[in-house]
Amino acid sequence: MTDVVPVAQAAFVSVVDGVPTTAFGIAPTAFTSHVDLPTLWVVVVFAFLGTFLFLDGFDFGAGAVFATRTEEAERERILAAIGPFWDGNEVWLVVFGGGLFAAFPPIYATLFSRHYLLLFGVLGALICRGLAPEFYEQRDDERWQRWWGRAFVAGSVATPFLLGTFVGNWLLGTTVTEAPETLLVGLGVVALTVVTGGAFLALKTDGTLATDARSWGVRALGAYLLLTAVTLLVLATRLAVRNALLEALPLSLVVATVALGAGYAVALRRERDLVAFFAAGSLTYALVALVAVLMYPTLDPATGLTAAEAAISPLALRLLTLSAALLVPLVCVYFGVLYSTFSGPVHAEGY
Repeated sequence: MTDVVPVAQAAFVSVVDGVPTTAFGIAPTAFTSHVDLPTLWVVVVFAFLGTFLFLDGFDFGAGAVFATRTEEAERERILAAIGPFWDGNEVWLVVFGGGLFAAFPPIYATLFSRHYLLLFGVLGALICRGLAPEFYEQRDDERWQRWWGRAFVAGSVATPFLLGTFVGNWLLGTTVTEAPETLLVGLGVVALTVVTGGAFLALKTDGTLATDARSWGVRALGAYLLLTAVTLLVLATRLAVRNALLEALPLSLVVATVALGAGYAVALRRERDLVAFFAAGSLTYALVALVAVLMYPTLDPATGLTAAEAAISPLALRLLTLSAALLVPLVCVYFGVLYSTFSGPVHAEGY
C-alpha cells in the first residue's frame, strides 16, 4: 500500500523545468511555497478590517452628521445616501472575523473571548444603527422620529468607538475592557468616521448640507490628527511600542497620515469631494497598517503568540489562500457593481 501514494502523486503531479505541474496547470505549492503565508494572511486580515472601517465608516460618519441636522428633508437625504450601502458594508466585518478564525484560530479564540463584552457592545450598536432608520420612517410622528433618530446617532457613534477600543486593547495586549489608552483609540476612530462621512455626504449631496458636511469633515480631521498625536505620545511611554514607533515603516505611516490629512482638507476646500473621499479612505488604511506594523510579528501581545505560531498548518493555509483568491475578487466585483449603480447624487426620495 505504501507504493500507491507515490504512484498516485506521479500520475497527477510532474516536474517541468523544476516547477510542480498538474494536468490543470501549475500545482498550488508552486505559488505558495516561496511566500510567507502567515505574514500574507496578517496583511489580508488587517486589509479586511481596514475595508470595513472605510466603507462602513462613512455610514457611521453620516450618522454622526445626522445629529447636526434639524430639517427633515436633510435628514431624509442622509438616510437615502447610505441606504443602499450600509448593510452590504457590514459584510467586511464578518469577513474580517472569518479570516481571523480561518487563518489564526488561537488568536480568534483568545482575543474574542478576552473582549467578548466589547464585541457584544459592537453587535448591539450595529443592530441599533440598522434598525433605527427603518423604524424612523415608519411613522410621521415628531416624538417617534426624534427617539429613533437619537438611536440611529447613538448606534453610529458607539460602533466605531467600541471597535476602536477593541483594536486598542488588541494592540496593547490588555485584558481590561476600558484601559485609558484604548479609549483614545476609540475616540480617534469615531473622529475618522466623521472625516470619511463628511466627504461622502459632500460627494452625494449639494447646497447647505454638502457645505456643512465639508465643514464637519475638516473639524473631524483636526480632532483625529490631535487624538492620533496624543495617543502615540501616550503609547510611547511603553518601551516596546516606543522602539517600534521609531522604525522606518511606522514613521513613514505617521508622515503619510499627516500628508493625507492635508490633502483631504485642501480637496474639500476646493470641492473635489471624490479626492477627499479617497484621501479619507487612505487615512483609514494607514491607521490599520500602523496597528499591524506595531504588533508584527506578534499577533496577540497578551499571549505573545506570533503569526507563524498561531497559523494553521501549511497545507490548510495554502488551500485557504487559494479559496480566498477565488472568492474575494467575486465579493469585490459585487461591491463594484453596487457602488457604480448608486454612483450619482442622492435626493430625499433616493437615488
